Amino acid sequence: MTGQHRVEIDTGKPHPARMYDWYLGGKDNYPVDEAMGRQMLTLDPRVPVMARVNRAFMHRATRWLARNGTRQFLDVGTGIPTEPNLHRVAQEVAPDARVVYCDNDPIVLAHAAALLRGAPEGATDYLQADVRDPDAILEGARKILDFDRPVALSLVALLHFVSDEDGAHDLVGRLLAELPSGSHLVMTHATADFTPEESRAATEKLKAAGVTLALRSREEFTRFFDGLDLIEPGVVVPHLWHPELGEPVAEQDDGVVPGYGAVARKP
Repeated sequence: MTGQHRVEIDTGKPHPARMYDWYLGGKDNYPVDEAMGRQMLTLDPRVPVMARVNRAFMHRATRWLARNGTRQFLDVGTGIPTEPNLHRVAQEVAPDARVVYCDNDPIVLAHAAALLRGAPEGATDYLQADVRDPDAILEGARKILDFDRPVALSLVALLHFVSDEDGAHDLVGRLLAELPSGSHLVMTHATADFTPEESRAATEKLKAAGVTLALRSREEFTRFFDGLDLIEPGVVVPHLWHPELGEPVAEQDDGVVPGYGAVARKP
């Protein structure tokens, strides 16, 4: 595992990765994360469904990529490990697949040993870095991934925590610029398109707690894929992306989960 210095875990402020863990029924979160999670549920009770939908989308996209020849994965904003994680899905299809996980929360680092247990030696690694520091991500990823061969860049349920002021689109462009032709971008993103009032209230609640929530429209989300070739069916609500690949989430009460997902290839 890539060596990183230890950072104190801030238990006084909610963290998206730990809230996501709470939504999925995990144990690796703190009272502050649960408290904010419960506040979000009062605004939109579908938030846990959204977490499961994102997770299932990641599984299907990884399965599709592995079946179509991708052997390298860079998962930024991986979050707290849940099984099966990306490397399990990829290596079930292609045992020679190589995976680098990246997250900025120290609690994820604390669980990295469990995450990597049983993975082929040298094929899976973890680095602690923030998406706002793409150079650090690229430097760490190069230690296990061959940037002369295609890489799938996974940014699932991440970029809505990065504001336009932090240059979200430029950050994605910087990461993609280092990846060769044949690489893919895998993304999901929350939106206010379907639930504007609830989304506005959620944004204000999280902002008051020190958490950025930048909900983007379909047009703004699609901009992340400028210059790339979208894989069919293009930009869709995440659970509609290749449902035949498994793990459909049936709990949607009205068939609309407020988010988008897509996979695209770099020409």
